[in-house]
Amino acid sequence: MAEAEIAYAATAGAAGLALAVSAWAWRLRARLAAREAAVTILDNDRRRDLFERDAALCAFDDVRLPMKADGRPGEALGSPDVLAAACRDLIPGAAHLGGDGLLARLEQAHPERLRGLALEGRPFDALVEGHSQAWRIEGRAIGGAAWLRLSPLSVGTETAVESGLGALAEASPAPTWVLDQAGRLAWANRAWLEETGCPSLEAALEQGASFDRAADALALEAQRLGVRQEGFRWTTGGGRRRAWRIVVEPAAGPSGAVIAFALDVTEAEETRDTLRRHVEAHDETLNHLADAVAIFGPARRLAFHNTAFQTLFDIDPAWLDERPTHAELLDRLRQRRLLPEVIDYAGWKANELEFYGAAEAAPDDSWSLPDGRTLRVVRQPHPLGGVLLIFSDITDELQLRSRFNAQLQVQTATLDKLNDAVAVFGSDGRMRLHNEAFEAFWGVPAERLTAASDFDAVAALCEPVLPDPSLWLGLKARVADPDPESRVPISGEGRTADGRFAAWQTRPLPDGATLVAFSDVTARRALEQALAQREAALQESQALKREFVGSVSYELRTPLTTIVGYSELLETMGDLPERSRQHAGAIRIAASQLARSIDDVLDMSQIDAGEMELTLGDVRVCDLLDEAAEKVRARVEGRGATLTVSCPPDLSPIRADARRIGQAIDHLLENAARAVAEGGEVTLSAERGASEARIRIADTGRGIPYHLQPHVFDRFVRRERGGPGVGLALVKALVELHGGWAEVESEPGKGAAFILHLPLQAAGAAAAPELQLN
Repeated sequence: MAEAEIAYAATAGAAGLALAVSAWAWRLRARLAAREAAVTILDNDRRRDLFERDAALCAFDDVRLPMKADGRPGEALGSPDVLAAACRDLIPGAAHLGGDGLLARLEQAHPERLRGLALEGRPFDALVEGHSQAWRIEGRAIGGAAWLRLSPLSVGTETAVESGLGALAEASPAPTWVLDQAGRLAWANRAWLEETGCPSLEAALEQGASFDRAADALALEAQRLGVRQEGFRWTTGGGRRRAWRIVVEPAAGPSGAVIAFALDVTEAEETRDTLRRHVEAHDETLNHLADAVAIFGPARRLAFHNTAFQTLFDIDPAWLDERPTHAELLDRLRQRRLLPEVIDYAGWKANELEFYGAAEAAPDDSWSLPDGRTLRVVRQPHPLGGVLLIFSDITDELQLRSRFNAQLQVQTATLDKLNDAVAVFGSDGRMRLHNEAFEAFWGVPAERLTAASDFDAVAALCEPVLPDPSLWLGLKARVADPDPESRVPISGEGRTADGRFAAWQTRPLPDGATLVAFSDVTARRALEQALAQREAALQESQALKREFVGSVSYELRTPLTTIVGYSELLETMGDLPERSRQHAGAIRIAASQLARSIDDVLDMSQIDAGEMELTLGDVRVCDLLDEAAEKVRARVEGRGATLTVSCPPDLSPIRADARRIGQAIDHLLENAARAVAEGGEVTLSAERGASEARIRIADTGRGIPYHLQPHVFDRFVRRERGGPGVGLALVKALVELHGGWAEVESEPGKGAAFILHLPLQAAGAAAAPELQLN
């Protein structure tokens, strides 16, 4: 191809390429311009939508605040004025009026609710108290984001009083009140004011009055949980105790208030309490019964049982608490062999269960159990439906009845064996029983006595034998008169027509009957007369003996006094050899001992005759012991023994006759001095007990044989310690004259001890004139 053609072709191709590129560029610019126009239109639409949204948000008095995932607030949406007002009211004095401070304030007021919204998406509706007003805060979770809406609560929010129900609540007789979100009283009706004693709501608000603190606590609980709460309270006001049912209901809406009202249930509670106490008393009464009681309800289940029922059948209390049916109870009792042994148990059980619905009580029944017990069963229809069963264990009763009948037969047979004529008359005057001796005493056959209907008829049969109308009239009064003063035991004697002595007596019996007994005392009277004559003779001989003893004693004292006097004169003034002087001393000692024995006999005769009188006074026992010890000290020490006196210095005086107590101590010391051997010891001691003083005279001599100890205080009984005499008998008599007693303790070969028990103040029949001395 020529170069020209090649150049032309290249030029033409370049021109075509340029045209194509120009066309493509034009089309591209057209498309870009169209897209820019569309973007401009879309941007204008979005700007218009955003403006409309902002205008819509600003049209209402609220602010919407988003919460980011990290807990920080997003950009607040809504009215800037409301946002600023909320920040100023909720955060007084805050320098920064923004979402951060506002969210911090809301978290401070409701941390749990905001945490639940952020973590779980749990919505809520609450109030926040500001400086000048309350704000409503709502939380919602939408599309995975958490939003808060904050709006001012209008002062004109409708309250319970302003609502349509306000007048009804005000006129309600039940105390009604409203507590705000802070738990403060917001409103109360007239009944509430009357119960609290407040003249007006303003006064109640000023005084901080409360219907009941527990009711307020219940209201706070309902406010916290947001659900209805109920409670029961007793209050005291106006001198009366009243019962209230408290109902607290959270108010609808975001106010956080709660409405509470109290229903007076005093009458119902008192009735319920009265019924409860009546039921408890009824149950307690049944529990104290010895009889077993079981109550089955209309459903034939055990409704009640007392303690005796469980004890009688020894049933597990836990099983009884399960309220078994009557049939189940019978089956269990049969398993434990606590029901009567019957051939047809099914028929017997069906018969037992037929008592339900009966209008009248069934006849009493008796169950003979295999264990030997016998039960009386009483079935009665229960007033509330069902059956009342009473079980009584009459085993002992039957045994006692059998024993009683046997005992009655024994007593009747015993009466028949008595020699006395015995008859028993009932309170109606009829003769109930008599023995065979009664028939023989009056000579009346048994048939006629049995035919006699009353006391008058029996008296008519007996009166010919003992014709004493006043006797029979008096006996009739004792038999027929129910007056307790007339039913007293009486006795007497009479002479029968055949010359016998008849003694009679009456005894009232516990059942109102009267026992009348007659006995033939003719032989007894003759014996009594003979005994009386013998007693008179004995008394006369005793008097003669005492007179003789006294006379002889006085007669002996005169020569003894002479002997003692001359022997003392010879000892002191006579010019006698030593041996003769010893003989004179022996004469004096023997004469003195004889004189003392005579004095003892005289004292015993005075005591026997009741003529000895005590000269009471305050006696210092320690001084008395010292004086007695000095009298025998020389004799004891002369035998090579020791004499010890032990008496506490603080021993208080006793009321006694010092001379007679000293006389008793002297006798015991004389015995001890005679019994003690060389190297031995005589101990004289005293001590005081709770109501007595004890004087003890002990020696380490040969002691007293066991067989003689019971008789050591008897008169004229030969003893190992001095032969026969009345010394120890006189000791016992003198101590008993003071109201005390004497005892002996001895172990043969180791000595003996005599203990005198003396009362702190003398007492005794013989000392009666002196007992009242102080």
